[in-house]
Parts: sequence; C-alpha cells; structure tokens
Amino acid sequence: MVDWDVYLVTQASLSAGRTTDEIVAEAIEGGVGVVQLREKNRTARERYELGQELRELTREAGVTFVVNDRIDLAQAIDADGVHLGDDDLPVSVARDILGDDAVIGRSVSTVEDAREAATAGADYLGVGAVFATGSKDDIDDDEYAVGTDRAAAIAEAVDIPFVGIGGITAENATAVVDAGADGVAVITEITKADDPAAAAEALHSAVEQGR
Repeated sequence: MVDWDVYLVTQASLSAGRTTDEIVAEAIEGGVGVVQLREKNRTARERYELGQELRELTREAGVTFVVNDRIDLAQAIDADGVHLGDDDLPVSVARDILGDDAVIGRSVSTVEDAREAATAGADYLGVGAVFATGSKDDIDDDEYAVGTDRAAAIAEAVDIPFVGIGGITAENATAVVDAGADGVAVITEITKADDPAAAAEALHSAVEQGR
C-alpha cells in the first residue's frame, strides 16, 4: 500500500548544498511516503550509484521508491517503479518491462491526458504544475499553473490516485487535497528547507487538513 500523502522528488542542485541522501534520510524521518529519484543533469552512472543508496534507505523505511523517466535505471536498482513524462516510453512498455507489481506513474496536466494514462494502466498520476514553480523549466505554457480547478476535474475523471505537483507548499497543500488530490509532490519545499524532516511533517499536516 503506497502512502501518497507527501511525495519527495529529489534534486541535488536544489538542496542548499546538501547531498540527496542526506535530504532523503531526513525527509523519511518526517514521514514522506514516496521518494522519486530525479536528479536531472546527472549522468546515468551517477544516478545509478545514488539510486542504490536511496534504494537501501527507502527499503529499510518501507517507503516507495520510483525513478524519474528511466525504466532501465528503475530495473537496475530494483526500484518499486518509474514515473513517466510525455517524452518517455509509454506506460504499456514500462509495464511489460517492469511487470505487474511495478508502481508506474504518469505526469499529466489535462483531463484528457489523465484519462488516457489511466486507461493505459498507470497506477497513479502527477498532476501539474498546479501552481507557478521555478523547479522545472521544461513545461509548456498550457501545463503551467493549471490550478486546483483542473485538479478537481481530474479527480472527477479518473479512479486512480494522483498527487499535485508544482509550487506546492505547506500553505497551499490543503487546497490541493481539498480539490481531490491524494497527496502532494514537492522538490524545494523539502530540499531547500532548513529542516527537511519538519518540512515533511508540515506538509503531512496540511494534507490531513484537506481531507
């Protein structure tokens, strides 16, 4: 059973000079339920080596661990699954490679895309960017700051879990869950925090308030 409440996406360049394994360890203490290995701009070898460390940390804690984009990397480090975007291999291909037990996520920003991903067999969705964000520079204008109304429409359209992502903070997470999200996914709200564990706890509290 996956705990979707607080979902951490890693990125060392947004971690205030700290290492990703340090951030993840502290975030796990704060109660994150899912960790996604992102680490854009790092080599496959570097992501593989880091992924091995994070796999050990998450396995010991009983936290779900997925890899951004790379099905081969997810398989190599025995991750629980993979999170796919528009430019990645299809959900059906990931399922064929990783198997029925893999947790496969898909990034979407529209109701149509959400329905297509659910039909294709995705286990969960990452919906966003809900609010304006500085963490991602590769999203189109129609995917930017889609708002809680879009999240609510997607909640009505699909029966699989989804997390809101993009500009999520402890201050606005409640509204995202109130709109129908099962949890929130963040990068900088945890990675840049002085106390990542406390930041994760604050997000948990906000998510609970939205239910």
